[in-house]
Amino acid sequence: MEDVIQIKDQYYVLATSSLADDRTRVLKWGDTFAVFNRLGDVESIGVGEQGLYHRGTRYLSRLTLRMGDKIPQLLRSTVQNDNAFLTLDMMNPDVYKDGRVLVPRGAVHLFRSKFLWQDVCYDKLRLANFHSIPIETSITLEFAADYADIFQVRGTKREHAGEILPPIIERDCVVLSYRGLDRRLRCTRLQFSPVPEHISDHSVSFKVALNPKDEMAISITTFCEQQTSNRTTIDFGAAMDQALSTLEQGRNQFCEITTSDFRFNTWLSRSQADVHMMISGNPEGAYPYAGVPWFNTVFGRDGILTAMECLWAAPGIAKSVLKFLAEHQATSVVPEEDAEPGKILHEMRHGEMANLKEVPFGRYYGSVDSTPLFVMLAGAYFDYSRDGDFLKEIWPNILAALDWIDNYGDIDKDGFVEYERKSKTGLTQQGWKDSHDSVFYKDGILAAPPIALCEVQAYVYGAKKAASRIAAYLGNSDLAESLNRKADRLKDEFERAFWDEELGAYVLALDGQKKPCRVRSSNAGHCLWTGIAGAAHAQILAKSLMQEDYFCGWGIRTLSSGEVRYNPMSYHNGSVWPHDNAIVASGLARYGYKDEALRVLGALFDASTFMEFNRLPELFCGFHKRSDVEGPTLYPVACSPQAWAAASPYSLFESCLGITVHAADRVVDFVDPRLPSTISYLDLADLCVGDRTIDLRVFRDGETVNVKVTKGSADVKVRVLRASAAFTHA
Repeated sequence: MEDVIQIKDQYYVLATSSLADDRTRVLKWGDTFAVFNRLGDVESIGVGEQGLYHRGTRYLSRLTLRMGDKIPQLLRSTVQNDNAFLTLDMMNPDVYKDGRVLVPRGAVHLFRSKFLWQDVCYDKLRLANFHSIPIETSITLEFAADYADIFQVRGTKREHAGEILPPIIERDCVVLSYRGLDRRLRCTRLQFSPVPEHISDHSVSFKVALNPKDEMAISITTFCEQQTSNRTTIDFGAAMDQALSTLEQGRNQFCEITTSDFRFNTWLSRSQADVHMMISGNPEGAYPYAGVPWFNTVFGRDGILTAMECLWAAPGIAKSVLKFLAEHQATSVVPEEDAEPGKILHEMRHGEMANLKEVPFGRYYGSVDSTPLFVMLAGAYFDYSRDGDFLKEIWPNILAALDWIDNYGDIDKDGFVEYERKSKTGLTQQGWKDSHDSVFYKDGILAAPPIALCEVQAYVYGAKKAASRIAAYLGNSDLAESLNRKADRLKDEFERAFWDEELGAYVLALDGQKKPCRVRSSNAGHCLWTGIAGAAHAQILAKSLMQEDYFCGWGIRTLSSGEVRYNPMSYHNGSVWPHDNAIVASGLARYGYKDEALRVLGALFDASTFMEFNRLPELFCGFHKRSDVEGPTLYPVACSPQAWAAASPYSLFESCLGITVHAADRVVDFVDPRLPSTISYLDLADLCVGDRTIDLRVFRDGETVNVKVTKGSADVKVRVLRASAAFTHA
């Protein structure tokens, strides 16, 4: 009997078992990604997300390898540290014939290597006979392509679908095809080498005959094609060389962080590789896609926050994000897309269902916070770079975003920015917690729109302060002063309307009647990030966020455990999100609560040591299970890797080190730097400071933490600031 769960949110991801149990392996290049099992195969198990995907469509829904008629025995399965390759070591099981062992277990070693490059999946098998006698067996591959849209894979039902076309079978190639209802032809071309002994529309087999110590190789190259294509085939070795070369170039975009603690180094290395993976090969440039498998595409909020998190270490991402979002800013009112002039993109999809508008996400603007966050990122990039030419280029977009904030964003003209869905099929909740049940009153009843979230007002405050700085730089002093006054007025009004003395926190939101949602949530912590919180309230909130009802030992929960809707297994009502914690930690550090920020950093690092590959996922469950032997509980369908989770260590270290780069002035400041207790020193290599790069060491110096330049230009100043004192190092 099929389990059926009734969920109001039509875009909820159904899960029949946990990814933690399925132990999937993920590869990504551009808008192509793959989710394999630990053998490098594709099967329909777990949440059914395994497959090879391209531009929102699954091009392989089955790919299984058999040696003889048996599944090879797995010895090792890992994604390399650079995220580029999946490598596996396997061996044959016992092969029987007429009741006796014909080939003993472990006689044949099978090494498998897979990677993605330019919309192609490369898969190579190398077999070696370590037995003392000749061996004969076979390798069989079964394959299929269902061309499911990513929303179908997530659980959305479709009344109609396109047409699966007859397969084309050649001596070394099979082409599977589908013509969608959007009239686009999608083809999966599987190329085999050597020529298979047998080939059909769903399988191939190769004869394996190996003398002792002999080896043979089999290659499977899978092309994801739209319309017809006569692309030149690049062999495995040439493609691998190109992929590695591009990977090495991409690494140069990042400041390298290493510490005295190898465990932190493993975490940081994986985080850097994951951020790089989310931008590698993207047609939009260095714009980080949100996450695999469900969000391997452009998301406005995710791209902005990822860029903000690692601005100091990889500033090129911010410029790419700003440029792309400016180019795709809404210019007219389109209710079915929740679009309004000046509004910044929420997400952009390219699959069949998006093309047909069966889902509204082809180009969708249903997020209330992307627009002020866009202006905040522009301000942060300005503070870093003073890139005047680029700022002039996007200044009209910044002005349009500010106009949206003051007009379309403020629905009832009360000075706060609210949201209410215009699209019938769009998102009901349009803040970062966009599940349908994330905004509610104290008694658990869902809040009535239009809704003014506390953190959105904080972002608007940050946006106006940021735009004021840019306006002053561009010579528009009147506008700069006006924006400053508006921001200060918003701060005063926010303090009066959102602070709840009894709650000891900012309320989650105000509803359409200005009734407060008196709920203790992590959203309030975002108000520390932009500086909208008054100092007295910040002190109360900082203490509250580190109490046991919020802080579960692995991080700060999205919701206090004392709230009616608290559920540590929910998406937004009690789980732990790394990026959410990073934003809160940044806010804590802003108000001087460095020890608390350091505690958040330590908690997320400790959580990562229990995660496969030390990879922080999109979120994990908020159970209180802090011990040395029992790690955090994984969330079943979390994206992993996910961009803003991968970037969170950059933000966390930025907060604890107090690092700010002033590229135009060639100055690097460290304000009251702190290091985790297990780290005696931290090295920054190739930190970009304008047109210079320097290497730094942050180290313990008695009871304090100090900084020295280990390599770089004499005209870059590094300052360590403690209270009112500044220590300058050439």
